[in-house]
Order: sequence, then structure tokens, then C-alpha cells
Amino acid sequence: MTTALRVIVGCALAMGITGAVAWWLAQPMLFPSLGPTVMMLAQHPGQHGTAPRTVMLAHGAALVAGWVSLWLFGLRHAPSVLVAGITPAHVATAAVSVAATVAATRGLRTAHPPAGATTLIVSLGLLPTLFDLVLMWAAIAVATLVMSLYNRALGQPAPLWRAG
Repeated sequence: MTTALRVIVGCALAMGITGAVAWWLAQPMLFPSLGPTVMMLAQHPGQHGTAPRTVMLAHGAALVAGWVSLWLFGLRHAPSVLVAGITPAHVATAAVSVAATVAATRGLRTAHPPAGATTLIVSLGLLPTLFDLVLMWAAIAVATLVMSLYNRALGQPAPLWRAG
């Protein structure tokens, strides 16, 4: 199988299975930062930025940072930026959540750029509830597991948890 075909099939498989779980549960488990995560897992298996530990901890930190920033600026129950429009509080939550995500991922040594989009999805109120956060993290886990198993089945250097 060519590299291009392996990547294309892997992305389709990971998004398809994650989407099937979302459909089965009737829950919003497909969100914008999942796409780049799957693309990175497919295109760069075996690298530190795509190790399951890196992906899961980076997105976990992003989810927490986004939710805490919503709470800090009093936006937990406010309409999303898509409904309310951009406000100074939304600007502040975006800035704080991205900065906190960078700080956390640097501290954990889990740099994974798509986590920056995850924190914005939460901090801008698009998926703001704790239940949404659990669903997002579950979707990331499903996609990461699918890509890890797929890459390993095809002989790619995909670590089970941490990159060598």
C-alpha cells in the first residue's frame, strides 16, 4: 500500500468509526480539531506529537483550560460566540485558554497543535458543558485508538502509549 493510500484510508477509517459512535450515541463527537489530530496520526505515526500519551494529555489539558477559562470569565452559561457575537470576555477566554493549554502541554511535554483548536471550541462556548468535554475526550480516544491499531497493523512505528 502506498503511503498516500495508507494515510487516506486511515483518516477515513478513524473519522468513520468515530462518526459511527457519535451517530449511535446521538452525541456531538465530531468536532473541528479531531480532523487535524487524525491527519497527524495518519501522516506521522511514531513521532512524539502523535503518540497516544501526547494526543490524549494535550487534548485533555485543552479541554480543562477551555472550561476553566469559561468559568473564570463568567461565560459557562452564556451563549456561544456564534450566537452572542464576539465580546471582550470571549477574547479573554480565548487568550487565556490557549495560553494555559500551551503552558500545560509544555509542562507535560505533550505538544500537539490541534489541542489549540480544542481549547477554543470549549472556551468560545461551542461545546461548553462538562458532558461535552467528556464526549470530546472520548472521541479523541476512539480516533487515537483506531489510528494506533491501524498503523500498527500496517507495520508503522506507532507506539502503544509513549513515543520512544
